[in-house]
Amino acid sequence: MEDLTSAIVTLFLIMDPLGNVPVFLSILKDVSPARRRIILIREVLIAYVVLLVFLFLGQHILQVLHLDQETISIAGGIVLFLIALRMIFPSPGGLYADSPEGEPFIVPLAIPLIAGPSTLAALLLLQRTEPGATWELWIAVTAAWGLTAVILLAAPFFYRVLHQRGLIAMERLMGMLLVMISVQMLMNGAAIFMRH
Repeated sequence: MEDLTSAIVTLFLIMDPLGNVPVFLSILKDVSPARRRIILIREVLIAYVVLLVFLFLGQHILQVLHLDQETISIAGGIVLFLIALRMIFPSPGGLYADSPEGEPFIVPLAIPLIAGPSTLAALLLLQRTEPGATWELWIAVTAAWGLTAVILLAAPFFYRVLHQRGLIAMERLMGMLLVMISVQMLMNGAAIFMRH
């Protein structure tokens, strides 16, 4: 893989752990602190399994769908751009304001907050652009997931330190970085298309 750090940063930004801290805390607000930690560990592990399944089967999905590299790059850039815009300009009620009551299982914490469509699309794109780098991509996924898991497991601490406004500011900054990454993906896809 040409730039492992770039892959880690991209996946980490898409997973958006700091932006998800308030969401995780609001979903788990009625759960006891001891049980909350167990749920968080379970959900981040489920998300990791989903990411690995998609990582190792993603190439086969691309072959079945007959998708070209430029198609994945342009589509991935558009999706990431829309996600970045949502991070910078969030909806008033929040994306998961109407989540069901009780203890969450898989949805919405593991999927789509950690292993969401955008993360899976980015995995497909990275696999398509670097076909022989599956193990390097596994390192990138594991590193980005590990950083995300640490932040989410320390969600109460981050909330106490940064407060709501600090977390919002961090999410906006991550959104701006993601806008730049998405535009670069769009330009790369367009350049490949123009060469053909």
